[in-house]
Amino acid sequence: MELHVRGRNLPVTDALADHAEKRLHKLERVLGPMSDAAQVEVELSVEHNPSIANRQIAEVTVRTKGPIIRVREADSDMYAAIDLAAHRIERAAQRLRERRKDHHGPGIEAVAATPAEIAALDRLGKEATDAAESPPPIRIVRSKRFEMPSLTPEDAAVRLELIDHAFFVFRNESSGEVSVIYRRRDGDFGLIEGA
Repeated sequence: MELHVRGRNLPVTDALADHAEKRLHKLERVLGPMSDAAQVEVELSVEHNPSIANRQIAEVTVRTKGPIIRVREADSDMYAAIDLAAHRIERAAQRLRERRKDHHGPGIEAVAATPAEIAALDRLGKEATDAAESPPPIRIVRSKRFEMPSLTPEDAAVRLELIDHAFFVFRNESSGEVSVIYRRRDGDFGLIEGA
């Protein structure tokens, strides 16, 4: 398992990097055989808005041969933010591993994605999250094309949980049409399909 710790507008001290590595070391055991090809990126940052109580942010991204797992946690202490993110990413990896072991369902099909596709999905998710927080004036500033995996809505919901975004675009395995799955305010999932 390859682990990188970096700071965004924040110098990463050896103590912070060591703490992140120590807390995420357990992830290698949780991922099991998937850990050989896994890349773990830890991005630490600080919000500069003094009105935000939890300004220390730890974002952890795990890239495996299968789906991407991403979590973002904030706290008033960077070490606590790292601990929270490590705990959440371990739980998400455990759910992924259990889902792959489940012999009762079809499981998750690994889909190869180029770095450009991954970056496009990251930007789409972040734009949707930002849009949900403060509604900007309506305007389309960018249009993108990328290949979408063919999944069942249930598998798409699992992928959505793993990337911690507001929605996930996929090709519906049963209809072949483009669909969007999103998390509802009540915690359940919604599915948008063309008529």
